[in-house]
Amino acid sequence: MDKLVKLKDYIKNLNSVAVAFSAGVDSTFLLKTAHEVLNDNVIALSANSPLFPKRELILARDFCKKNNIRHIIVDFDIEDIKHNPLNRCYICKKRIFSKFLKLAQENKIQYVLEGTNFDDINDFRPGLQAIRELGIKSPLLEIGFTKDEIRLISNNQKSSFACLASRFEYGQEITKEMLEAVEKAEDILYNAHFKQFRVRVHSKIARIEVLSEDFNKLIELNLYSRFKKLGFDYVTMDLKGYRTGSMNEAKKLE
Repeated sequence: MDKLVKLKDYIKNLNSVAVAFSAGVDSTFLLKTAHEVLNDNVIALSANSPLFPKRELILARDFCKKNNIRHIIVDFDIEDIKHNPLNRCYICKKRIFSKFLKLAQENKIQYVLEGTNFDDINDFRPGLQAIRELGIKSPLLEIGFTKDEIRLISNNQKSSFACLASRFEYGQEITKEMLEAVEKAEDILYNAHFKQFRVRVHSKIARIEVLSEDFNKLIELNLYSRFKKLGFDYVTMDLKGYRTGSMNEAKKLE
């Protein structure tokens, strides 16, 4: 609760903010807190792109409508990152947040905030460099909020969802068709009520990550035929189970 007080004081001193809002646990907590502190001096900014699940944008719209928060949605394509280089996240963040900064200025908003938390710095995240270069503020990181603390304070146990580009091996071309296939594959898992999951793509292989406690449930679903229709030639289950940033593991071993 001491951190929550610090966060509210931090936001209050900014006077007006635009929050990059994905409808995830972290950005929802940040936006809700900012709105409680600054009321109408807060706007939410979201990206509409094949890189993000459609259901998340719907959740973002619904949240802002319910809480009377002004919400601006910006369209982005995947042209700049389709070749999927190691610095993909840097390129994407630089482009999106440059647009967010421009929108903030046009709306006479002083600062743009984003929801990186303290746990995020333990993974390979080149996008954070772009955030720092642009002067975007990361209050949850600065104050030291962990993911568990955010979930506890906000009473939000929603599954974590990252950009769909993170499902692809570095160097593998990212297409709108494959992004759609991944989104539909993960929708199957979402609708089957798995707590956490990812569908990672290695060429035409779908590598499914779920929590170890859900291994039997995944096997019993026998998803091969449904994934095959989405364009995958092989469907596998990762025996290490769900974890964030698994596509970075091979890079770390180099």
